[in-house]
Amino acid sequence: MVVAALAALPLAYLVVRSAGAGSDAWAVLWRDSMVDLVGRTLLLVGAVTAAATVLGVALAWLVVATDLPGRRFWGVAAALPLVVPSYVTALALLAALGPGGLVQVPWLFGFTGAFGALTLATYPYVFLLTAAAMRRADPALEEAARSLGHGRARAFRVVTLPVLRPSIAGGAVLVALYALSDFGVVSLMRYDALTRAIYQQYRSLFDRTPAAILGIALVVLTVLVLVAEARGRGGGRVTRSAAGADRPAVPVPLGRARWPALGFCATVVGLALVVPVGVLGYWAQRPRGGDADAGDLLGWAGHSLLASGLAAAVAGLAALPVATLAVRHRARWTRALAQLTYGANALPGIVIALSLVFFATRIAEPVYQTLALLVFAYVVRFLPQALAGAEGAMARVDPQLRHAARGLGAGRLRVAARITLPLAAPGVLAGVTLVFLSAMKELPATLLLRPIGFDTLATEVWTATTVSAYSQAALPALLLIALSAPVIYLLQVRPGRPAALAAEPASD
Repeated sequence: MVVAALAALPLAYLVVRSAGAGSDAWAVLWRDSMVDLVGRTLLLVGAVTAAATVLGVALAWLVVATDLPGRRFWGVAAALPLVVPSYVTALALLAALGPGGLVQVPWLFGFTGAFGALTLATYPYVFLLTAAAMRRADPALEEAARSLGHGRARAFRVVTLPVLRPSIAGGAVLVALYALSDFGVVSLMRYDALTRAIYQQYRSLFDRTPAAILGIALVVLTVLVLVAEARGRGGGRVTRSAAGADRPAVPVPLGRARWPALGFCATVVGLALVVPVGVLGYWAQRPRGGDADAGDLLGWAGHSLLASGLAAAVAGLAALPVATLAVRHRARWTRALAQLTYGANALPGIVIALSLVFFATRIAEPVYQTLALLVFAYVVRFLPQALAGAEGAMARVDPQLRHAARGLGAGRLRVAARITLPLAAPGVLAGVTLVFLSAMKELPATLLLRPIGFDTLATEVWTATTVSAYSQAALPALLLIALSAPVIYLLQVRPGRPAALAAEPASD
């Protein structure tokens, strides 16, 4: 309850701002353009969520369950676009495909451009969580279905997909919330959405109340997303039968589909990773002035790693009790408590930052412009990512294992340390990784809440980009990707260590 209350601070800010609004402020909700604005936002969010889910699940299946050549490489490459800021992806697409680019696509602006950039930037959310769930799925279930005469497609749909449904739904809701809260892509692609309208209200008016009211409209859309996510999870519950069942499944032979599958992976990774990195590399080798030296780059990198690492650790610890309550004590109020933590994730980063400035300057002034407040902002902003991974992982832990251990005299802490956490580790680790990578590239909260002189790689990239100094932005952006790549590598290529740990309680 404490975690949910702290995560709801931005929502409280919107309520406080809107409570004293006059009729003129509330009139913004009843303009004719508001219906069009909400419709365009829902269209973009729905299309991005559907496309990112299809891409993420397809890539996860190819990488984890098939004999795709070089699947370890593709496992890392398919997740790496998560470290590229979405506005950098949009800029790269414009540079490569927009007017004046290598391949000119005149219809790139508007819905098409925003849809493409956001899909490429967000499908790794679904991919990471689904791949983690696939690695922990018991292959004996699908093997039993196959022995009963079901084909591979039917066995996957009837047996495997229900096991993966919590993780897929968790990834999909993260994609939807990201698309709801994004400003950089829709601004660059000139697509009118609620976030763009909120930013325009904040920038053009001294009174921020109309923007807060638009933020409430965004929260209402978040509620709709969460209701759809709850329905998508379904009423069933599928758990791991035993820790000892964790063994690698026999890869599915692709046969003649191997080369089309390779082409599919190469196309997605090429657009989502190679094009942005290639554009950054082109900008980096161009003549430029006023470049930062190695000391500056190392300082920015150190600040980014410190703040993001702390945020990931705190978010992971904060998500565990919420996920445990939602999974083990299923009721409407526990589900509502968990979903309350998702509310802030749909708000633009500047709204979250301003809400914390509002409360810090009035209630906790000593923490204003400190690292603690910046880390807290990251946790509030990205807690749903840790919670999505933890919930999906906890839901797959068979409660009979805990009951058996308790019956043999093990205490609650020992059961959690030796059984529950090892079995849930890959999903929790995936969620924590998402928090770390997202915090590394977070902009609005960092710009408003960072301590004086606490510059990060993301702030330097944005500062250079805003004045069109793309060559100066290239090196920090490339370093940001280089620092984040090992995290993806450890998560995707070396999942065996958590699996080995998960087997220990069974032998005990």
